[in-house]
Amino acid sequence: MPERLAVLLQYVLPKQALTMLAGWFATLRAGALTSSVIRWFVRRYGVDMSEAAHPAIESYASFNEFFTRALKPGVRPLAQADFICPVDGAISQFGAIERDQIFQAKGHRYSTTALVGGDEALAKQFEDGSFATLYLSPRDYHRIHMPCEGRLRRMIHVPGELFSVNPATARGVPGLFARNERVVCVFESAQGPFVLALVGATIVGSMATVWHGVVNPPRPGHLREWQYEDQQLLFQKGDEMGRFLLGSTVVMLFPKAALRFNADWSPQRPVRLGEAMGELAG
Repeated sequence: MPERLAVLLQYVLPKQALTMLAGWFATLRAGALTSSVIRWFVRRYGVDMSEAAHPAIESYASFNEFFTRALKPGVRPLAQADFICPVDGAISQFGAIERDQIFQAKGHRYSTTALVGGDEALAKQFEDGSFATLYLSPRDYHRIHMPCEGRLRRMIHVPGELFSVNPATARGVPGLFARNERVVCVFESAQGPFVLALVGATIVGSMATVWHGVVNPPRPGHLREWQYEDQQLLFQKGDEMGRFLLGSTVVMLFPKAALRFNADWSPQRPVRLGEAMGELAG
């Protein structure tokens, strides 16, 4: 199917209904049927089950259990770097934030204010900072980890669309990552604030964090926010912080002069959890 047509179809497809149906199916505990679907998925996408803590397909009672599977200890060693990659996936884009503008794809940018749900004061902290957008494909490990040490300050659930987030859609839908539903997690570190935004997509049944559990559903249709300033929710570099129940994209924001990306980072390059992402810019 031509790329443009595939993107245009997404404007008319019942994305919310498809996502609800996929989420319902992913929680089913259907025995042999569930195992058959997982086995097909593993073959179709080339999932490496040898890295899983539980390699046997029959050990997963539901598709969600399989999709959010844990890895064996030691298969993702953490690099000796100030910032590490928080996921398995591929680099969609990365680089400097130009005032408040984030590069999405050729001809498309979106604002930090839009990404974080309209909070101008929060967005201002990342003016002329840096960003990285990482795409998780169906075959990838779908837990998200910390790129550096941080203390949780806020979490914002921003309602939105559920377009696909694959590279073709990123090239074709303006402001994609600030239009889709997302969970914005705000942390404080020794280098200042940083954001991990978990962006939903078509068929992404829900997103969860380790401190809250499943954030969505419910989907009430309005912005929701949780404050954690009065709690000591501290995370070390490499700690798990959340997961996608069916996969999507992570957008990271860092303040000005905080991060210098590694020279070997480039768009579309595959990345793995724990590899070096960058060093302190100072």
